[in-house]
Amino acid sequence: MKIRRRDFLKLSGATVLSAGALRAARAADNPSIYNLERFGNARILHLTDTHAQLQPGFFREPSVNIGIGDQAGKPPHLVGKAFLDHFGISPDSAEAYAFTSLDFEKSAARFGKLGGFAQLKTLIDTLRNDVGEHRAMLLDGGDLWQGTGLANSTQGAAMVEAANLLGIEAMTGHWEFTYGEEALRRNLANFRGEFLAQNVFLTEEAKFNDAEAFDPPSGRVFKPSTIKEIGGYRLAVIGQAFPYVPIAHPKRFTPDWTFGIRDEELQKLVTLHRDTDKVDGVVLLSHNGMDVDLKLASRVSGIDVILGGHTHDAVPQPVPVQNSGGATLVTNAGSNGKFLAVLDLDLARGRLKDYRYRLLPVYSELLKPDAAMQALVDRLHATVTRTWADKVATADRLLYRRDNFSGSMDQLICDALRSRLDAEIAFSPGFRWGTTALAGQPLTMEDLLAETAITYPETYVQAMTGAQIKDVLEDVCDNLFNADPYYQQGGDMVRVRGLSYTCAPTQAIGRRISELRLDDGRALQAAKRYKVAGWASVNPQAGKPVWDVFADHLRSGETMLPYGNGVTLKGVDSNPGIAG
Repeated sequence: MKIRRRDFLKLSGATVLSAGALRAARAADNPSIYNLERFGNARILHLTDTHAQLQPGFFREPSVNIGIGDQAGKPPHLVGKAFLDHFGISPDSAEAYAFTSLDFEKSAARFGKLGGFAQLKTLIDTLRNDVGEHRAMLLDGGDLWQGTGLANSTQGAAMVEAANLLGIEAMTGHWEFTYGEEALRRNLANFRGEFLAQNVFLTEEAKFNDAEAFDPPSGRVFKPSTIKEIGGYRLAVIGQAFPYVPIAHPKRFTPDWTFGIRDEELQKLVTLHRDTDKVDGVVLLSHNGMDVDLKLASRVSGIDVILGGHTHDAVPQPVPVQNSGGATLVTNAGSNGKFLAVLDLDLARGRLKDYRYRLLPVYSELLKPDAAMQALVDRLHATVTRTWADKVATADRLLYRRDNFSGSMDQLICDALRSRLDAEIAFSPGFRWGTTALAGQPLTMEDLLAETAITYPETYVQAMTGAQIKDVLEDVCDNLFNADPYYQQGGDMVRVRGLSYTCAPTQAIGRRISELRLDDGRALQAAKRYKVAGWASVNPQAGKPVWDVFADHLRSGETMLPYGNGVTLKGVDSNPGIAG
């Protein structure tokens, strides 16, 4: 698929591309469209939530991303036209395609794929060279090692190779922990950068047993922060790993570690860097999720910028948050390698004077692939093509995942669970990672693994009462829509097939889910037991891996069922987090 160069003449808005850059877009593949005016004395490049997507691809942004309470109608909870209006992005432009789901299929044909590590390497090297030696650094916000069959089969090791060649100098983590401590430490031994996490500590039992830790007296498992000399100034970078690892994932992967937001410990660390180390700036490299970061920024002073991830929100401009020490800028840099954040800092002794921030879409066909990275990607991918390259089926519609309540890819997975496991109802987790497939696209096993590749993929079937089913929906919904961001763990609503319901996001837990009905219209009975299929349980299961169940279903040639998410929303009619 080739991009029509004239379409890039419509680029405008959030990335503040110059007229010269627009003219350069008329030429054959030319990264000059990414020329940025030099500013300040330190450049931070931020990548997050790539989910092991080494190749360029498609990723549809959400059409439903509802904000509740204080966050209603504010970034990141804006979609579609409301998003474009807020950030001043022209409709029908390349940026509108990158940042929203509007006219996605038409725009995908016009503007092509985004991301790709060979393209990212070219862009990163260009932006480093533009500011000169020792004036730039590359940070990764986590979820780098997971998201594909290749990453899963190598327990993240393949992505460590790519990270080293990309030049990542520091990272934090989330899904990285789901490979378990042994694999995590093995990968970190091969990683040339630093792994930072101020909020991971040994359990009391593990500390008593002298388990391995970066700082045994405190029980801190990993190095919490690093101080970098950049542009002649001292910048502290603090790592904030995903706070809810043992809750969102099986605890057996991290039995000796405790997590949490730990904003009090974070404040102590920031104060130490400010008062004792006399740094000139403080950056938090976070995998909290944007809503959590916004609250954190109001409670912890002394942080200049939070470079955020986890919730996959592509937000073109930082959100300033006031606190007792002044203001902290909160950012979030999207996912799947679609975006690269560029933070230019004008540092002075002991303070940040000014900044410039751009969240650059990585238009794959405007960037010449870096030869060394492309060779690495080709070598790694060769092991995949031998095993997972055969066509399984053809997408008969746009298949995507990212939306608060449902996605056509998840519905297809649920259909597979119901059909292959003979269940009345199917659940699939509301993961936000996974690629998008266009209608007519062949689906290979590699594509299916890009939606399902985790270390606990086993399927299950169990009997659940109607009351238990409602409780599950209420619990997940509270995680998504709790008014206190500190009780939000990220992710979207569990996907359901065989069942419809009404959801009132603005209500309290226990009152959000109602009118539960089976496909035939019968009301779900609280005391009756139903056969429910699912996967990705935090408890050990013995069923087939979900990718095999998914592939078996597609190979069977069963007609893909009509699209429809089975969810009726209530009380959010005017919410700008809903497109259309």
